[in-house]
Amino acid sequence: MTRLKSFLLGASCAAALATAGLVLPQPANADQPTLNLFTWSGYIDPNMVTQFEKQCGCKVVETDYDSNSEMEAKLKAGADSQYDVVVPSSYYVARLVSEQLIQPINHAALPNFKNLAPKFQNPTYDRGDKYSIPYQWGTTGIGYLKDQISNPVQSWSLLFDPKINTSYPFTLMSGSGQDTIGAACAYLGYGFTCDTKAEWLAAAKLIKQTRARKNFAGFVDGLPERDQLKAKVSSAGMVFNGDVATSYADGSGKDIGFFLPKEGTEIWVDTMAIPAKAPNAKLGLEFINFILDAKQGAALSNFNDYSSPNAASQPMLADNLKAELVSPSPADYKLLHFLPPLSGAKLKLFNAIWTAAKQ
Repeated sequence: MTRLKSFLLGASCAAALATAGLVLPQPANADQPTLNLFTWSGYIDPNMVTQFEKQCGCKVVETDYDSNSEMEAKLKAGADSQYDVVVPSSYYVARLVSEQLIQPINHAALPNFKNLAPKFQNPTYDRGDKYSIPYQWGTTGIGYLKDQISNPVQSWSLLFDPKINTSYPFTLMSGSGQDTIGAACAYLGYGFTCDTKAEWLAAAKLIKQTRARKNFAGFVDGLPERDQLKAKVSSAGMVFNGDVATSYADGSGKDIGFFLPKEGTEIWVDTMAIPAKAPNAKLGLEFINFILDAKQGAALSNFNDYSSPNAASQPMLADNLKAELVSPSPADYKLLHFLPPLSGAKLKLFNAIWTAAKQ
């Protein structure tokens, strides 16, 4: 979902950094159309951005975030009127819709939509692709240090069972909490997609017990945890498959192992959406259609090491993207689940339980 590179194209946002912690884009040239892109760190090849700028005769200003919760908070603080494209994960789409932070997609402006594989069209998290368009997809699993944990049990117990994890430092994912609550639910036998108050409370109790252990190293999101594994600061934690694939590709993660827990875990789709008050929604749709191009879809995955939902891009993908880490096997697919979308009173309840679990 994230990779720690930050590419800010166009004018500097330095002045905005001083305003209430909210990063707001600044147009590079008043006479030039500007696309304000709000996305995960290092999630797009700068060469692709340059190509889009030449194609549309515009300037792209990119601002980055490292979690869905960070993105949501900034949109709620007024950034929904500052950005033209945002990249929320699948289970976050319903939240943004319920909070009126994103607008319906004009499919007539997306002739390249046809390139998407059928299984990524009309998804359960956004029927009819009304508010979002698939960008990339991947999985959440457990990363661990192979030189410290040999032959690990392929289970969430590697994190939650103190009898199995007796001493090595480990982390749990922070962010919105649904993935961490889901992991705890799966370990307890409720399934990764648990969605009742009783199940959430049981998972929260387990998380509180887990964070009280002496070797618990904190709540850390997927990419930072991958980097903590590389630095040998922690020995195990929740990570995203593409981040591990990148560390394999550049040789920095040779000591990191990765697996999908047998009790079940997350498959996610990061999507493209237009904020509710986007200053240039038309240009935002042009950008989405550009990403849906077959060649650009392949370039995107070849850059960030995540799987492409673009069927037309598949013949152009690099060989490392065909490995099981990035392209799960049929057996692995049986372990993968979309997190249930939450909104309204149920989301409020979940947030209260998650907040208590971390305290």
